Amino acid sequence: MTMAHNQVGPCIELERSLPSEVAAISPFVDRLMLLFRKYGCVSEGESGVEIALREALANAIIHGNHENPGKHVHVRCRCKPSEISIAVKDEGRGFDANKIADPTAPENTGSVHGRGIYLMKALMDEVRFEEGGVVVHMRKSAGQAAAQDAQTNSLE
Repeated sequence: MTMAHNQVGPCIELERSLPSEVAAISPFVDRLMLLFRKYGCVSEGESGVEIALREALANAIIHGNHENPGKHVHVRCRCKPSEISIAVKDEGRGFDANKIADPTAPENTGSVHGRGIYLMKALMDEVRFEEGGVVVHMRKSAGQAAAQDAQTNSLE
């Protein structure tokens, strides 16, 4: 993890690799969210970033890497008081994001797939897929209250 201070407050960047095990998601996300809240990147009541991150990791582990123990999921985060950006990369073959069915369409309401990407897009300000679908980039601007709190805390 690297930290840099500027006039707006701290900036945290970190990169981590996780094994392709669903059980690795919760401990990782729990620790990361504590860090994000500590540095004011995510306010205490905010859960959208956490849900989107859990969905991205589950997709990478289950659909990207097919829970292959020889593969990993790579996470890169950048956290500033004004915004948070997260990239999740798997070691799978990717997919065509344009071919994902709309889970809100009447014919798909019974399907068990397709809700993760829908949730990520609903909860984050920006979600884009790159490298043929093996990388998902997500970005969310911090609410004014979180940005103000972080700035106040960095001045104390």
